Amino acid sequence: MKEQINYYQQKLAYETDSADLYIALQSNEPVVVIDTRSEAAYRQEHIPGAIHLPHSQMNRETTARLDPERTYVTYCDGIGCNASTKGAMNLALLGFTVKELLGGLDWWKRDGYATEGEQAQPGRPPECGC
Repeated sequence: MKEQINYYQQKLAYETDSADLYIALQSNEPVVVIDTRSEAAYRQEHIPGAIHLPHSQMNRETTARLDPERTYVTYCDGIGCNASTKGAMNLALLGFTVKELLGGLDWWKRDGYATEGEQAQPGRPPECGC
């Protein structure tokens, strides 16, 4: 039983979903969203307020401006993409607290949240019963 509890505690420590991220952002929690995809994908559409920092460009120099006291949430397109996982690993290796957004931008939009960019979509009021 203890192993199972540890597993779920660890899972929640390193992953978040759209509803929890939305609530954190609305509550002004010390969370920063990082889009780990290409520049073109970011320009097209991204989570409002997200910083663009591709996983392949993460290093001490490109992350020097990041506040080490904040929690960073990485995301990419969705479950068929591992850029958010690579970004989360890179940030963790650099000493940052990081979580990965489950389902990425795809699930963010499926849950009805707004996006920014050239193909921005308006959001709808949250209906989460989480």
